[in-house]
Amino acid sequence: MNLPFAEILNWLRAEEPRRLDQLWQAADRLRQQAVGDEVHLRGLIEVSNHCVSHCGYCGLRLPNADLPRYRLSETEVMDCVRQAVEFGYGTVVMQAGEDPALTREGVARLVRRIKAETPLAVTLSLGERSEQDLLAWRAAGADRYLLRFETSNRVLYERIHPARPGRMSDRLALLRRLREMGYEVGSGVMIGIPGQSYEDLARDIQRFAELDLDMIGVGPFLPHPATPLGDPARAETAAEQVPNSELMTYKVIALARLVCPRANIPSTTALATLNRLRGRELGLARGANVVMPNLTPPAYRALYEIYPDKACVRETGDACHTCLAVRLGAIGRSVGQGRGDSPNARARQDRATA
Repeated sequence: MNLPFAEILNWLRAEEPRRLDQLWQAADRLRQQAVGDEVHLRGLIEVSNHCVSHCGYCGLRLPNADLPRYRLSETEVMDCVRQAVEFGYGTVVMQAGEDPALTREGVARLVRRIKAETPLAVTLSLGERSEQDLLAWRAAGADRYLLRFETSNRVLYERIHPARPGRMSDRLALLRRLREMGYEVGSGVMIGIPGQSYEDLARDIQRFAELDLDMIGVGPFLPHPATPLGDPARAETAAEQVPNSELMTYKVIALARLVCPRANIPSTTALATLNRLRGRELGLARGANVVMPNLTPPAYRALYEIYPDKACVRETGDACHTCLAVRLGAIGRSVGQGRGDSPNARARQDRATA
């Protein structure tokens, strides 16, 4: 759906509950029409917390010398994968910091093994990698790639994501290249970055549609205290600063559904961190259709500390799975069956073969 910039901006600024109810209802109605009532569960495996980047908000950043580092073995990853199959999930998501030790061939071997031994779709979220790496992983059978562009404001992006020596970061170009490689492509933004204006965020939402995203993940800006942006005194704010609030996150989920009706949109752990009682459920009621239960072994889960005090960080995979099934049933939503491929990607493939 093509929403005018001014309309997106007006919704982002809206505060009156009765008016916002119109947005929630429109997003939920379109979600039901475009992707149905099933909630697809993606088993998240945080394979490594090593990272060579210096992002200004993330606890995994290289300069954080206080963080104990880990990297899952292939055996540990496959144990998580088998748990995903046991729970009936359709997808595993392998996520990490930008870790060069996750080599081209090592990741490709793991992807090939998952595809050979299970019916699962494989999503990778391993940061900015070389074209050769991405092509090799696609050839090995990886189905999807997630890479958030964080903000389309280039000045703001460079402030929170300083370039590594000799390397220029252009995530928007990389997302387009991932599409050409045949991946289902996912991206998204942070909400409430210091210095982010309402106009910036409205442009980000328009960019979702321009990129024709298959998956959209958005969440509030939650800085780690051991980072430059974790110090409020150092944070620059915009003249009309976007709040990193629960309400603003729901607005962006709902607007993402309106501009990309057939995309898969998760209700994230960050939302559950802001509202542990109902955050995920309210995200699902306002346009989302995916949840990503964490399968990372508990011994490592607390060490994947992008931001502090994450929800569910002490739960086992079994406990998380059981809890989600009950909570989805309580809001009248069913657990999705199969891989849960993006209806947007399927429609694009149908057009290409017509």
